[in-house]
Amino acid sequence: MTNFAARRTMMVDTQVRPSDVTKFPIIDAMLTIQREDFVPAAKREAAYMGENLDLGEGRVLLEPRTLAKMLDALDISRDEMVVDIGAAMGYSSAVIAHMSEAVVAVEESESLSAEAQDALAEAGVDNVVVHMAPLTEGAPQHGPYDVMIVQGGVEELPLGLQDQIKEGGRVACLFMDGALGEVRVGYKREGEISWRRSFNAGAPVLAGFTREQAFEF
Repeated sequence: MTNFAARRTMMVDTQVRPSDVTKFPIIDAMLTIQREDFVPAAKREAAYMGENLDLGEGRVLLEPRTLAKMLDALDISRDEMVVDIGAAMGYSSAVIAHMSEAVVAVEESESLSAEAQDALAEAGVDNVVVHMAPLTEGAPQHGPYDVMIVQGGVEELPLGLQDQIKEGGRVACLFMDGALGEVRVGYKREGEISWRRSFNAGAPVLAGFTREQAFEF
C-alpha cells in the first residue's frame, strides 16, 4: 500500500520549500489536497514526481514546484475570486480553493471535466465551480476575476481572457518560446496588462494559446 501522505510531505519538503515558497496557505493546501486523486488511476504512483505529469489530450499536470511558485507570485487572499484556465482533473483548483473565496475551473475536455467534478466532490472541496468551455473563452459569465492562472504553456494570452481580469487584478502565465519558458505575472491597470518576469519553467503550449504567425510572401 503506497503511503501517499508521506509522499505529499516529501513533495513539500523537497520540491516546494526549497523553491523559496514559504507562505502558509500554499504549504497547507499542498499538504492537504491529495494530488494522487486528481490524476488518472494508472498515473497515481507518479503523482508526486518533480516533473510535469502527462494527462493525455495534450495536457499536463504542472510539476509541484511550478504551481507552488505561480501561486506564491500571485499571493491570493481569502476574499478573492480566481479563474483557473485548463483545470484538467481539478488539482490546481482544489489547491487554490484552499486559499481563496471561490474558484471557477475552466476545462474544455468532457472527460477531464467529469473527472474534476468527481474528484473535487470526493475531496469535499465545495467552493469550486467546474465550467466546461473552450479554454480560450474562459468563463466571462462568472467574472470578472481578481486572479487568473493558466495551467499550461502559452505563447500569448487571448484578449478575451484578458478582458475577464478585474481592473487591479493579476494573472500568471507560463510563456513558452521554443523549449524555453518563463512564468510572468501580469497586473491589469487601466485596461492594459503589464508583465513581470517571475521564474523559469516549462510546459507544452495549450491548443489555442499559440501566437498567430505573421503571413509572409
